[in-house]
Amino acid sequence: MSNSEIYIYILIMAGVSMAIRILPLTLIQKQIKSRFIQSFLYYVPYITLAVMTFPAIINATQSPFSGALALAVGIITAWFGASLFQVAVSCCCSVFILELFIL
Repeated sequence: MSNSEIYIYILIMAGVSMAIRILPLTLIQKQIKSRFIQSFLYYVPYITLAVMTFPAIINATQSPFSGALALAVGIITAWFGASLFQVAVSCCCSVFILELFIL
């Protein structure tokens, strides 16, 4: 692969990335009134964050089991109204304690 091909690939990637950001601004002129589309767009950042974070939770620890347990602990503590800091500390402590006994 030559340098000119690499530059062409980079330019195509940059063009596609810019098109994804520019086209919605140019094509959608009016306010979106559909409640379905509004709710869909409202939850897109949360879904994206969850999709990027979930594999990291399982694979960041030495054992996938301890990562899965930390996920469960985090869900349970968040469900009972703990703050973000308390959820993070409980997840970290559960991984630390479990990996202390496993490894």
